[in-house]
Amino acid sequence: MIFRLTQKLGTKIKAGRLSESPLDENPFADWSCNLFTAGRTQYIIVSNTASLYSCVMHAKGITNEGRFVEQTLSTIREFMEADEQVLAYQKLIAPASGSITFAKSLNRSVTGSMNDLIRFAKHWLAEDDLSPHDVGFELNDILLSALATTKSQGYGRPNEAFKAMFTSHLAINKT
Repeated sequence: MIFRLTQKLGTKIKAGRLSESPLDENPFADWSCNLFTAGRTQYIIVSNTASLYSCVMHAKGITNEGRFVEQTLSTIREFMEADEQVLAYQKLIAPASGSITFAKSLNRSVTGSMNDLIRFAKHWLAEDDLSPHDVGFELNDILLSALATTKSQGYGRPNEAFKAMFTSHLAINKT
């Protein structure tokens, strides 16, 4: 499993020098993570690199790699259970979590889309007083140009992209 960290988040959890890494063979086991502040509170956004399916968690108390991995996997699991995606978590994410690698961001498209998601998250957290858990549901319903399925359809939603990715996986692997 790959966690792609921004430099700021890598420094916070003392991850050391981050290397470049291609997208994981299992796209469900590749997550991009960024540290941001809303109000005066630090949060971490965790987005599936391929679909931008995201969840948000508090950053307080996350000061090392072990605590980061533990809290991130817990947040992803809890969010996916609440979003009725537990099967995807159990079959494709949990098994991959035995081996964790930290890497640099994949590309500017993912980074730019995550920055857009962070702008929305900051508003919902600070202005609308939503919980990080609820912000994840809002983020996954945003239209993003990086997720367009065709040229004529210029946008896609993270929740739809993630579900399509899982449906495709099931069809190919007949599991």
